[in-house]
Amino acid sequence: MLNDNIRPSSIDGIKRLATQIKKANGTKHSTALDLAAKSGGFENFTHARRSIAKCTELLSGEHPLFLTRYWYESDPYRHGRETLEIRLSKPLLEICSKSELKMVRGLGGRLVAPDHIVSDVVAHSQEFARGEICKAVRALLFMEATGLKPSDDFTGAYPENDRSNKVPGSDHVTEWYDNRTGQQFHIDEPYFSAVDVEKRAAWAEQHCWHLQASKWPGIYYPYSCGFFVATDASTGYDFEALMAKIDTMPAPLTSKDWSGASAPNHDVFVSPMAKTPQDIRRAKCKGTIIAEPSRTTIPYGAFFGPQRRRPRGKMPLTEHVEAGKIIKAVLHSDAKPYSVNRRMDSVRCELENWMEIEIRHNEPDDFDFFDVYYHDPDEDGPFAKAAESSAGLIEILEELKSKLHGFYPDCAPLRTQTSKIDTAIKLTRKYIERHKLAA
Repeated sequence: MLNDNIRPSSIDGIKRLATQIKKANGTKHSTALDLAAKSGGFENFTHARRSIAKCTELLSGEHPLFLTRYWYESDPYRHGRETLEIRLSKPLLEICSKSELKMVRGLGGRLVAPDHIVSDVVAHSQEFARGEICKAVRALLFMEATGLKPSDDFTGAYPENDRSNKVPGSDHVTEWYDNRTGQQFHIDEPYFSAVDVEKRAAWAEQHCWHLQASKWPGIYYPYSCGFFVATDASTGYDFEALMAKIDTMPAPLTSKDWSGASAPNHDVFVSPMAKTPQDIRRAKCKGTIIAEPSRTTIPYGAFFGPQRRRPRGKMPLTEHVEAGKIIKAVLHSDAKPYSVNRRMDSVRCELENWMEIEIRHNEPDDFDFFDVYYHDPDEDGPFAKAAESSAGLIEILEELKSKLHGFYPDCAPLRTQTSKIDTAIKLTRKYIERHKLAA
């Protein structure tokens, strides 16, 4: 008699179960193999063989890494957790630092233990959760194979350090660098229908850059998008050797080849390297936690979404307008390093979120909500004039910080924003010192 609870996870296990099915039901051997594979969660025997082969490749290293995402579906209601184990040739933080991990497409999570990355955003479906994990795996294996790391130099990966010199028809762009040489790379993954080979070749010739499509299907959307690598050809970098590494990478993992562990609930997965109570607390997905107000902060955000907190306070609309003018002046200033923009763009995004909650249901007539922190700067205003110099830019950043401290209580959400402003000030001061030395 067949045991309906058997869930084979290996080819040998599937074959053993297929033999039992064939004897019990008298079915064809090929049909029995497909039925046995379905018992293990695969579509058929061919899918099982392909998935298990890829899983074997992913488990060939010595250093385990678990990737976890939680998901929730509303119609019909169900929820669960997806976890995939891969094995790297070296510890994760030797491949990519914690700060660099945040820039890797598809990861979008916290390193909660040396062997475990958890996403705090609850996915809108099981399929999406699996797809995002597979995307993260593709990015990790790309870094492992090439030695490249994600770059926060958003101009160095373009000819003449100018982002307007982008590859024609580029899409899903990421920037990378070689830690040994400092060489910068621009990778784009456009849909095949958008690729104009002649325009791309003309661009590469015009700028004296390498631009080549890889045989490897890519990170963003394998088999539907191309994978183009671009870099400066004048530096003598061994571009052919890099492309050989990429072209010979194993076929990318996709959700169709899913071989991870699936749980029908939001029970917390704890990895083997999570030893302390703090490690176990960190393993919990923040999106599954029901947040409560505190003395100085209030939670906000969508149900089963990223749980954020804002200060328990309110800044008048006129002050938000002034804060927006300061930030827009800073972002449009040429008297600072480009790295300031990333910090200040994050600050304005969060302040706009706070403003939306604070003025909800009290928005004035004919009020342009998005004009407060976005759109063009007030070119004739005092903040734009101040931002024409690095010293003036620092002054208005200090003014912005004082404004926030004046209306919001001291709390972690406020400190997060003011620390970004402090970093922008430090970067601008270094910018001033570099120009003094150059003069």
